[in-house]
Amino acid sequence: MIRVMLVDDQELLRTGFRMVLGAQPDIEVVAEAADGRAAVEVLRGVEVDVVLMDVRMPVMDGVEATRSIRAAEDGPRVLILTTFDLDEYVFAALKAGASGFMLKDVPPMDLVSAIRAVHGGDAVVAPSATRRLLERFAVHLPSPGGAEPAAVSGLTAREREVLVLVARGLSNAEIAGRLKLAEATVKTHLGRVLAKLGLRDRSQVVVFAYEAGLVVPHSAG
Repeated sequence: MIRVMLVDDQELLRTGFRMVLGAQPDIEVVAEAADGRAAVEVLRGVEVDVVLMDVRMPVMDGVEATRSIRAAEDGPRVLILTTFDLDEYVFAALKAGASGFMLKDVPPMDLVSAIRAVHGGDAVVAPSATRRLLERFAVHLPSPGGAEPAAVSGLTAREREVLVLVARGLSNAEIAGRLKLAEATVKTHLGRVLAKLGLRDRSQVVVFAYEAGLVVPHSAG
């Protein structure tokens, strides 16, 4: 069973999500909270695999809650829920360790699929949406041609290729096809990229690549 926690200050939304998820044979809603601080407290006593996290909440917003949750060893993965496709908080939440984001009006089965994907380790649920978000905040990103972070020099040419393709929104299978590699080999390269750069997951790879100037928004299509 995938153990899910719902964090949203709107009880009606939590009720709707709970009904949708409760109908799935492999998902169980084990906890709820109305704000980020309460979520962090609840997680101290409940085993959770995936947290569905609102971003705009009283007391503690979803960004701070995500940062706290992901800082803990073996903390659950966080899937951000937002009302707007380009919510200004989502970029910060991805940097804080969120595994991706979805709109609150997502079709029910898409939400279910996203939870399963995140639980299975697919950290960027909607890479194209993440890319649009980064384009929205391009003003805060470095200009191309600047100095690369020193950590990038430790990557092999193949690892760098994989990093850039992940940042452009390609799945492991798509990267394998592009580079004519086995999908398992792509996963190995990605694992090495994560280890060398000190990143947790694919979403942080995306943010790193944009912030480092390895990918610029207009080249990501």
